[in-house]
Amino acid sequence: MSIKQISVFLENKPGMLCAMTDVLARHKVDMRAFTLAETSDFGIARIIVDDSQRTSAVLKEEGYVHSVSDVLCVVIPDEPGGLNRVLQVLAAAQVNVEYMYVFLGREKSAYMIFKVADNTAASAALSAQGIQTVEQEGIDKL
Repeated sequence: MSIKQISVFLENKPGMLCAMTDVLARHKVDMRAFTLAETSDFGIARIIVDDSQRTSAVLKEEGYVHSVSDVLCVVIPDEPGGLNRVLQVLAAAQVNVEYMYVFLGREKSAYMIFKVADNTAASAALSAQGIQTVEQEGIDKL
């Protein structure tokens, strides 16, 4: 029903993002999705990785403040209105979307990460409409 997202808090200064991705590269972390949000003082790098437990341990060891949260990963149909259909289902189920971002899988399928208030309700509503979600175990296969 959900996958793990790691949110890393970074100072909004030159080189900080590069330093964090260098740590991940040195530890051979496979990032599957990535987004960056910022304010004037700090940024939040949100990442989906192949092994969230190991990545969290690496980040902790390297002194990075981060959190791990559950998000929903939805297969977006490759057709006009595909995303709109998913959003209609969530709206009808009264599930609020807090934020979202997209990534492409190895086979060029689109996957949308949704941060919602209730992963269980969202997943059930999507499943009832035949919309596929991805579990944590399936992330490395995308």
